[in-house]
Order: sequence, then C-alpha cells, then structure tokens
Amino acid sequence: MAASLLKVCCGQLPVTTGRCVSSLLLGGRWLRWGPRGPTRGLSSDRRPLSGASLARMRPLPILLATGGGYVGYDQYGRYRDRRLEGMGIEVPPRIANETQVALYKSIPTRVLSRAWGRLNQVELPTWLRKPVYSLYIWTFGVNMKEAAVEDLHHYRNLSEFFRRKLKPQARPVCDSHCVISPADGKILHFGRVRNCEVEQVKGVTYSLETFLGPHTWAESLGLNKNEDDPTSFQDLLVTKEGNELFHCVVYLAPGDYHCFHSPTDWRVAHRRHFPGSLMSVNPGVARWIKELFCHNERVVLSGEWTHGFFSLTAVGATNVGSIRIYFDKELRTNAPRYSKGSYNDFSYVSNNNREGVSMRKGEHLGEFNLGSTIVLLFEAPHDFTFNLKPGQKIRFGEALGTM
Repeated sequence: MAASLLKVCCGQLPVTTGRCVSSLLLGGRWLRWGPRGPTRGLSSDRRPLSGASLARMRPLPILLATGGGYVGYDQYGRYRDRRLEGMGIEVPPRIANETQVALYKSIPTRVLSRAWGRLNQVELPTWLRKPVYSLYIWTFGVNMKEAAVEDLHHYRNLSEFFRRKLKPQARPVCDSHCVISPADGKILHFGRVRNCEVEQVKGVTYSLETFLGPHTWAESLGLNKNEDDPTSFQDLLVTKEGNELFHCVVYLAPGDYHCFHSPTDWRVAHRRHFPGSLMSVNPGVARWIKELFCHNERVVLSGEWTHGFFSLTAVGATNVGSIRIYFDKELRTNAPRYSKGSYNDFSYVSNNNREGVSMRKGEHLGEFNLGSTIVLLFEAPHDFTFNLKPGQKIRFGEALGTM
C-alpha cells in the first residue's frame, strides 16, 4: 500500500539508482533508499547560505544568549569570591581589561545623564509628587525626617527633591577635630598616599598626577618648587618639612543627602575641570575598573589650609553629570562636546583678590544631582590619624581624623 501511495504521489518523477543506494527526487528533495529501505534523512538541493541570507539572520537572540551567559558566569565568580571572603580568605580584586573598559565607555552615559537632568526639571503635578517621591524614598531609604521641609508636595520636581536642605540641628559640625566629612556617604578608602598612587578601594589604585593633572597651578597656591627638580609629583605637593600626603574617599549613594560642605577651614585658590566619562562610581565598579576616578568627569578644587596643601575633588557619575560649586558661576559640566584628555583651569586669585575664596568648616560648598564621590587629598603632619573604618557609613559634620 505504501508503494502504491508513493507511486501516485511521485508520478513520472525521475529515479536515480546506484549500486547500493537508490534515490528519488520528491518535491525538490532527494529521498534515498539503502539496502534496508528508505532512509529518514533528506538532502536538499538548495544553495548554500548567501550573504543576503546571513544578513537576514536575527542577531538579537545570539546577543541575548551570549550576554546572559557572560552575566551568569560573572555573577558566579562574584558569588564564589563572597564565599571565600566569608571564610576569611582575602580575594584579589577582579580588574577589568582594556576591552571591557572601552565597551563600558562606549555606552552614551553623557547623553543619558543630560536627558536625566532635563527630566529632573520637569514640574510634576501636585497629585503625582507624593507617589513618585515615596517610591524613591522607599527604594533608597531616604530619611525625610531630617529634611528642612518634610512635605513632599513642596518639591515641584525631582531636582528640588534631590537638592533638599536639612534641618540645622540634623548635622552638628564637630569642632574638636580639624577635618570633618564633607558629605553623607560611605568611606571607600583612606590613608597615606604612597609612591604617587592613591587607592580608590583596597587593592585598586589610580595615579595621583593623572587625577590632579599637571602641576601648573602651583603659582595660585604660592608653591615655589621647581618642577625640573628630580622629585616626584607627590613631593611637589608637600610644602612643609615633616608632613605627609593623606587621602579619603567618600561615596554618596542615591539615597544620601546630595550637598557637600567644606571639610575644614581653608582657602580655595584654583579650580580644574576635567571633562570625561560618566561611569558609575558605586563600590562594585570602583573595585572593577582601575583608575575609575581618572576616567570620569571631575572638578578639582585646590588650595591651602593651616598645614599646607589641601584639595577637594567632586567626581561625576552616571546621571550625575551636573556638578555645581556655589561660589563658581562660570563652571559648566557635562558639555555635549569635549576633547579627550583636556581640562579647563580657573584661578580664584586675582589682583583684586589675593587670597582666593575663603571657606569655613561646614560651610555649603556644592551639590550633585544624584549620588557620586568626594575625594580629599591634603597635606598634614605625620602624626595625623584617621578615626575611620573602610566601608563605614558617615554623615556630614562627623570627624574624619585628628592629630
């Protein structure tokens, strides 16, 4: 019966025979017989895939599968590292290679940050403010009891909510210590600067000279050292004998108070603005990308305090392209175009103002649109000690260290 049905279906189609195998052309495909009857394999007479056929292939499933596999492998590695750390075994940081950094920097974070900034300026309807702000408060653990205005309907847009002021008694400034925390946040790292390298987190460093830029602003600070001397960049910053260079990194999370203040009594003589990338600066990325703070846009304020050189650097991040310094109306950050590796200098010292900008400890200095990072670099006597622990939470006004 099967043979009869095959004959009816095939009609007068040509049959090719061989010594051991016969084949029949059926519907554009060759049906093959072996010694034990017809085989199940069908061979097509279609041409091999051409360039046009390959172009019609959809890459999205392949990309999703590849990306999902990579993310899964990466998460497994992080889980393994956490287990080893839980057992008390020190795990070296997993540093990104140049390709990974280049791929990350190819993401248009500057454009996204400008779009986020415009979205923040959109005035919300009164009925929508409380639900939107309440969701943000719940997500990031914002303490609105410390805000000068607790009524959520008061904030017309997200920008006003992010820049909310605190009640005067919410952050008492420590008077007994010489340096205080300039902002609410988390201590990523602190200590002495050694061999012109600064640690952004434990085991991951960046170059002091790359971070601050060339030593051309010394005249604004009254430093008379000759750059041609065979001394390191670090030595050029230390102005007094017996002093050393110290650093402290404070990370501001999205739920933290977004303004920053003067950490001590000092005078600001110079500002250097580095346009750059806007990669995330959260602790996980800081452990992954070497010299992260040197890649990102930042504003370096340099000056002097009672013990010598002092600087505060506000580092931008994803959705934090806008860095505002209250006394500097000329500063413009996250511009649409910039030259790679460029920087802009501005001196606050002039013929009419030989002292620069004097700042008192705890005085309002500037603000971010969202969480970011503050880096302090300063000269102090060798007996200066930090009263901190890595990873601890700190609030503006609390002591960083003392002598």
